[in-house]
Amino acid sequence: MRYSVLLPVAAGVTADPAWVGEYARHAEACGFESVGAVEHAVVASGYSSVYPYARSGRMELADDVDIPDPLDLLAFLAGRTSRIGLATGVLVLPNHHPVVLAKRLATVDALSGGRLRLVVGMGWMREEIEACGADFETRGRRGDEQLRVLRALWAGTAPGGASHDGEFFRFEGAMSYPKPVQNGGIPIHIGGHTRAAARRAGRYGDGLQPLGVKGEELRGLVALMREEAEKNGRDPDALGLTLGHSLAAVTPEKAEKLAALGADRLVLSGAVTADLGEAKDELSACADRLGLSGEGPA
Repeated sequence: MRYSVLLPVAAGVTADPAWVGEYARHAEACGFESVGAVEHAVVASGYSSVYPYARSGRMELADDVDIPDPLDLLAFLAGRTSRIGLATGVLVLPNHHPVVLAKRLATVDALSGGRLRLVVGMGWMREEIEACGADFETRGRRGDEQLRVLRALWAGTAPGGASHDGEFFRFEGAMSYPKPVQNGGIPIHIGGHTRAAARRAGRYGDGLQPLGVKGEELRGLVALMREEAEKNGRDPDALGLTLGHSLAAVTPEKAEKLAALGADRLVLSGAVTADLGEAKDELSACADRLGLSGEGPA
């Protein structure tokens, strides 16, 4: 089992360079696999869209909390660390043009030495997606095409470049460099709670990060991902499953139960605190409880 830590955006500290840099360095020293950064390009004040992961229909984040751009934040943390993985969680794919996004992602991967993992979702906040210029109703089809574009631009395309002719995007002879450092390109995991997300993971992804589901619903999504992979000539056993838990509550026994469901990574959320000492102590206590093999300061 691999253990990732979600950067504590709700505490309003992830745009503080000293705070977030030290937090990431401590997570690295404790032996966590990666840190993850969330995304909202904008939050519409008084949004009417329904947040699907809370009974209230409202996300836990305040409308005006600092939410740094995830790729810029991860690039910054790449320079503050040396070995910990860097993940989005979740990047709202409809907010981005895939040609520009392919270059940004490949750049972070190259400059970090191949440490980037991409977790994408189709988004739930209509107001945000429309503000970024995309159509909310067609975001699923557009997202599938975006994933194909990313893969095409990351592939070895010399000397002629990559070409694509789709419903939403068209280009010919596109030379996009640098390429990602990782063989096969940057791993792409699909976040979400729907059957469409599970099918997308089976067709295009390297894994699934289901949000807000458990029990039989979770088993059904995993089975659907595997079925879709087989239909498309892909190896279902090569696909990962990332589940969520909390830094304070996770134990080896709980992790073992989630592993039995197929999970190979847990993304852990911490307490909402702006006290860096408290946040680092929570990381240390969790690492000790899980028996992580930290190597001291990076």
